[in-house]
Amino acid sequence: MNWEHIAGQENLKKLLRDSIDENRVSHAQLFVGKEGYGTFPLALAYAREILQREHEHAASKVEHLNHLDLHFSFPVYTDNKNSLSKSKFESFRDMMISSPYSSYDDWTAFLDSENKQLFISADEVDDQNQKFSLKSFEGGTKILIVWRADKMNVAAANKFLKFLEEPPAKTVIILTAESSNDILPTILSRTQIVEVPRITDEDLEQYLTSRHSVNAEKAKEIIHEAQGNINDALKLLRSGSKNEEFERLFVQWVRDAFQVKKKPQQLRSIISWARDIAGWNREKQKNFLDYCSEIFRLALLQNYQSENLVYKKINANGFNWPGFSKFISGANIESILEEINTADLHLTRNGNPKIIWTDLGIKLSRYIHKST
Repeated sequence: MNWEHIAGQENLKKLLRDSIDENRVSHAQLFVGKEGYGTFPLALAYAREILQREHEHAASKVEHLNHLDLHFSFPVYTDNKNSLSKSKFESFRDMMISSPYSSYDDWTAFLDSENKQLFISADEVDDQNQKFSLKSFEGGTKILIVWRADKMNVAAANKFLKFLEEPPAKTVIILTAESSNDILPTILSRTQIVEVPRITDEDLEQYLTSRHSVNAEKAKEIIHEAQGNINDALKLLRSGSKNEEFERLFVQWVRDAFQVKKKPQQLRSIISWARDIAGWNREKQKNFLDYCSEIFRLALLQNYQSENLVYKKINANGFNWPGFSKFISGANIESILEEINTADLHLTRNGNPKIIWTDLGIKLSRYIHKST
């Protein structure tokens, strides 16, 4: 990963390059921001620059994640009592080379491990300590990138703290995390924190139109939904058929919810709807919840005559968008979105998806007619 392949973040790129030029590279840094903002690509480009300046041939090795002085730690699940990152490195390498903006949820889906707990273990820290006690292969800097450092368990975090306090000579440690809230304060105090902001709409548009030949209208829709997250933007770009599926199921849900009041037998349809969605993987279920939230918000804007802000409508399958929007107001939008957020939380905590979706499906039938 070189600087030119990273979307936007020009100020941050300059700041990182300048730190190398001025010989003030901190031995421990924490890149904080969503994966889709570019935390891992920035960390990798930074490592590439450091190692390339020591040995010109290092660049291609870093880009392929096979430089012997560049090491990685990342969350994995315990497999036959093995909780070391290196047991899953080939999978991690394949994912990051093909999609360097990949998220933690992408990683769990890549491993087909939605129902397993992924974490960075104390054994993993011991393994890295052993690696860094050895001399570098090329006689220069040794770099450790810890992807999603916020997934360290308590034992790992305490051991890692000692590693930070007494790092071997010529060692650079780069941590990435979506938030600093789940990282030990003592670790935070020993790292230089680099805030990675969302990608600007202009930079995201440039990335989509120049590299993926997206037309202006489609780019506008994607940019609005992605909210500066390139991982989300690329998923939206690839999800044409998925959006059609989401649209169809959303319409089905709303129509059943409207009819339940007069036709209680429609509850069977909602239960069937919930069962179908519960069969998806967790990431897809959460994406559908995000889709539903956004459609309800857009319907509210439509109802309150802010049509200039409504960048997407549902008009397929005879769906009456203006008629539907009249039912989404201040009287029910908060309750609807709260239920969707609750469902998302329960999915994150590995709740029973059939129960979660059935409960959510039925509750909409209560809120959709609420006018006061």
